[in-house]
Amino acid sequence: MLTLDMAALTPVEMHYHVNKLLSQYVECIDDDRLEEWPDFFVEDCLYQVVSRENVDRGLPTAAMYCDSRGMLADRVVALRHANIYARHYYRHILSNVDVKGVQDGAIVVHSNYLVLQTLVEGDTKVFSAGKYLDRIVSTADGLRFARRVVVFDTYRIPNLLVTPL
Repeated sequence: MLTLDMAALTPVEMHYHVNKLLSQYVECIDDDRLEEWPDFFVEDCLYQVVSRENVDRGLPTAAMYCDSRGMLADRVVALRHANIYARHYYRHILSNVDVKGVQDGAIVVHSNYLVLQTLVEGDTKVFSAGKYLDRIVSTADGLRFARRVVVFDTYRIPNLLVTPL
């Protein structure tokens, strides 16, 4: 795959490519192909999950923080081999994908998400709702996240956050 020339893309083409990345990302998580999840990021990336309360107060504490693809891979290994949790499935719903434009060589994107969690032996519930704040760059492997900040709206996570959002 060739690196996309972001300056040559029309707004419609850029929106298409961004939506494709976002859709593939949530499909990877929802289909439990978590070993592939780090591949959506550049090597020197930032992924953090932070409460809206902390964002509003300017507090840096995150519920999940990874600053490299290696840390993302370690997170998956821990999830598969060290954590104990009830078996469950996620289903992401994305909306309001707003491609803000290109800034410093990265596509700036804001979007909303809703994650439903279904316990294998239980009910389906809203697990998390919030927004993604993304900086996406073009690489030889296609578009990848340089920065993905997940801002969840509730002040608390209802149970252990083990799977990436």
